[in-house]
Amino acid sequence: MPKITGIFFDCDNTLVLSEELAFEACADLANEILAKRNIPDRYTGGQLIQDFVGQNFRGMMISLQAKYKFEMSKEELEEYVIKEEDEVIGKLNEKAQPCVGASEQLEKIYNDKKYDLAVVSSSALRRVKASIKKVGQDKYFDDDLIFSAATSLPKPTSKPDPAIYLHALEVCKKKPEEVVAIEDSKSGALSAIRAGIPVIGYVGSYPGDDKKIEMAQRLEELGAKVIMKDWSEFEQCLEQIESA
Repeated sequence: MPKITGIFFDCDNTLVLSEELAFEACADLANEILAKRNIPDRYTGGQLIQDFVGQNFRGMMISLQAKYKFEMSKEELEEYVIKEEDEVIGKLNEKAQPCVGASEQLEKIYNDKKYDLAVVSSSALRRVKASIKKVGQDKYFDDDLIFSAATSLPKPTSKPDPAIYLHALEVCKKKPEEVVAIEDSKSGALSAIRAGIPVIGYVGSYPGDDKKIEMAQRLEELGAKVIMKDWSEFEQCLEQIESA
């Protein structure tokens, strides 16, 4: 195994507990879109998380159209993408918290100066920056090393498409085997794995032991190299990958 020189962090529910807040805002907008089309189903934030975790809002709306067999015009979709971004950022600025133990580990990794650090997210760039700024993690990442599948690519996409990881590798001038990605969702883990990057599957943000066990199993089945239940296990997880 070549020497690991970089660490790519997912943001939502890996560094910052943002997923639940974001899905609250998304549910309001998804319900508005369904109501406009006289589709009687309605979503709560929790149900949206179950159906679409790991996808950005654009990806969710594409899935929603497929599920309910309707079409949004490009203009309407773009309008809602901007609306969702504004609403989510409002909620994050108000209530976002770091994932338990994430900031302490970041501080340690940053001070060790052994690894180059980047954030690789599906979410819009403004949202990612708002999240890490609110919880004081922005000081660990150079501005141009925060990557968003929704914003940083010529054609917006969402994980599990590997495009955003391939883009991050190119900008950081790294080979896939020189970095490790930390991901909490199936779509995120798949995105990194498809880019050839070894993955640490993080399950610490899932509620309750049953859900943590279920997600650990799913992430392992997808090909995550090691499962991290708590950020305090980060060093030993990384060691496991480095010594493989």
